[in-house]
Order: sequence, then C-alpha cells, then structure tokens
Amino acid sequence: MIALILAGGFAKRMWPLTKDTPKPLLKVSGKPMIEHIIKKLERLDIKKIYISTNSKFGPIFDKWLAELDSDREIKLIVEPPVSEGEKFGAIGGLKFFLDKEDIQDDFIMINGDNLFEDELSYIHEFYREKKAPVFGLSDVKSISEARKLGTAKLDTQNKVVDFVEKSPKPTTTLASTGIYIFPAITRDRVGEYLAQEHNPDAPGFFINWLRHKTDVFGFVLTGRWFDVGSVETYERAQKEYRA
Repeated sequence: MIALILAGGFAKRMWPLTKDTPKPLLKVSGKPMIEHIIKKLERLDIKKIYISTNSKFGPIFDKWLAELDSDREIKLIVEPPVSEGEKFGAIGGLKFFLDKEDIQDDFIMINGDNLFEDELSYIHEFYREKKAPVFGLSDVKSISEARKLGTAKLDTQNKVVDFVEKSPKPTTTLASTGIYIFPAITRDRVGEYLAQEHNPDAPGFFINWLRHKTDVFGFVLTGRWFDVGSVETYERAQKEYRA
C-alpha cells in the first residue's frame, strides 16, 4: 500500500494566512498539520508517501520536505495549476497522480488539512476485513455543522447507503473526515468517473457515484477530528491541541 496526501488547494477562505503558505503547512502544536498526518502514516505498513500540491506551492513544499525527518520515502507530486481557477480538484488531482506515477497498489488518501486523534491502524484493519473502498467518518453531533460537510448514512454492516455533499437538510451527523482507503482497481473507476464529466472536486461526489458501482463502507472514528476549513476552526484546533 502507498499513501497520498492531498495538498493541491489554494485555501482562499483562509487568506491572508494561506495566501503565501499552503494550508497543510500551517502549524498546530508546534509543527505543520501535514506532519501530524505523516507521523500516523509512518505507523502503518506503507511503502511510500506521496504529497500532491500545485505549482504555486511546489517550491514551498520542496523546501519544507528537504528539512523533514521521516523514516519513509516521501515524494512530492506537483500539478500544473498556479491559481484557484486552474485547479484540478481533489479527484482530478488524484487521477493526475495515479497516471503520472502509474500506481498499481492499494492506496490510502488523506486530505492535507485534516487533524485527527485516531490511529490509522483501526481503519486500515477494517479495510482489510471488507476488501472494498472505505472512508473515515466522524459524528459531528450537530445538524448545523453537518450542513457544511459531506454526510453519509450506513446500514447495519457499515455499508454506505447514501452520501450527500453539504446538504441543506442533512439526515445524519456522520461526516466524512477526508480519510479514504481504496483498492488498486479504483484507478479505473476514477478514470470512468471523470470521463463521464462528474464533479472533479470534492471526493464525496466520487464516493456517492462509486457506491452504485461497488460496495463502499464507512468507518466511524471515535477520537477528535478537525476539518480545518476556516480561520475559526484553525484557531480552535490550535487551542485544543495545546490543551
């Protein structure tokens, strides 16, 4: 298995903090958010970690990576876009990566602005049990909070029976955490999805499409999770991690 950390966004909602700094490199508890993710990935049997970013932030990630101490091989993948209007989107960026590196392995994909307490070994073990696409969920316990996120409904076996991106009237508070594990065959599904001109951005659109093609499962995390999508959530994450 290999790992991909998505860091291709421009995070305009968090300017000026992210105008010249990639959001995953904003510090929480003394180190960039992305390093918290890498430390958790290092505790899995991962062959290689990839980080996908854009051409604007590529040099900044290069400099950071040159100083990073990690026991795993980490490779930076730089997409061509240099501005918000040119970005590939998460699924577009995923296809660029899969094709460019000719990935034939199962892979774990994580949004680079994620902070979570749970060890990845739990969701990885669940994936090995199900042998099917799996993604992490967190119960945000609030309908108003769920409106801002992608939400999933599960059956008694934790199979996804519905997924909606930012529903104005969510019927569940189980929100996607931006942690996904896919079998290698998903590479073909990504190509099929984009060839049909579906939304290339939020992964939730792909998940909802994919569940009609194959079984997809949700794994509910029990620890704290922060979706750092605004200055407010970033400040809250900093405060709680310090505590």
